[in-house]
Amino acid sequence: MIVGQILKGKAITETAGVAPDATVGDAVAILSQKRIGALVVGTDLTYPDGILSERDVVRELGRQGPSVLDLPVSDLMTRKLITCRPDHTALEVLEQMTQGRFRHMPVMDGDKMIGLVSIGDVVKARLEELAMERNALEGMIMGH
Repeated sequence: MIVGQILKGKAITETAGVAPDATVGDAVAILSQKRIGALVVGTDLTYPDGILSERDVVRELGRQGPSVLDLPVSDLMTRKLITCRPDHTALEVLEQMTQGRFRHMPVMDGDKMIGLVSIGDVVKARLEELAMERNALEGMIMGH
């Protein structure tokens, strides 16, 4: 399955974001309210400046304590984004996420972001793909 198909099959298609000058506390409130693990950072989410994950927040809370919640998101966000394209396969994205040890990846069409996939989205798509392959093989074995 390719990333473009994964995006089309997502229940929630809107990408959640936050401005770079918002506080980390504001970002945490959005993460909590929406029950998600990352926010795209930017004034225009079509051209993201970075990404802020719950892991980024927890890491800095451990280092700096609760005062981190008053910092701007831009201080904690990951600026160097690893992205994929709609024609990348689920397996390619899973490999990148595993190697990079991250769970959210912006999907780019040229220089524009068209969506965000999580490791959960990609694992679900891969499991569906494997189930279809299994069913096809069972059908061939059974002579259907």
